[in-house]
Amino acid sequence: MTSAVKIFHNPRCSKSRQTMQLLESSGITLDIIEYLKQPPGYDELAETLDMLGLQPRELIRTHEKAYTENKLDDPGLSREHLIKAMIENPILIERPIVVHEGKAVIGRPPEKVLDIL
Repeated sequence: MTSAVKIFHNPRCSKSRQTMQLLESSGITLDIIEYLKQPPGYDELAETLDMLGLQPRELIRTHEKAYTENKLDDPGLSREHLIKAMIENPILIERPIVVHEGKAVIGRPPEKVLDIL
């Protein structure tokens, strides 16, 4: 493997922990980003969305309090607005996200990440 595999990780999330454990047990070097402490920048999140093939709304955790408080259910909100909302409230970002060599996948179920390695 030529480069580390990046994981946007939340240690409190069981799927995130399971995904990280699966990768580590496979001998994969991880670049662990605890995105709640270190949110991605606008360009990084936009690029990750493109790699995932998703629109921002498809990556947002709609049951979070920040979703309701920020009225993010408004269908008129732009891609830019939604990305900025996720950066300002990283709890809204679905996890875990694994990125490797220009590809990305959400680790739900955790085995799904193996598809991009």
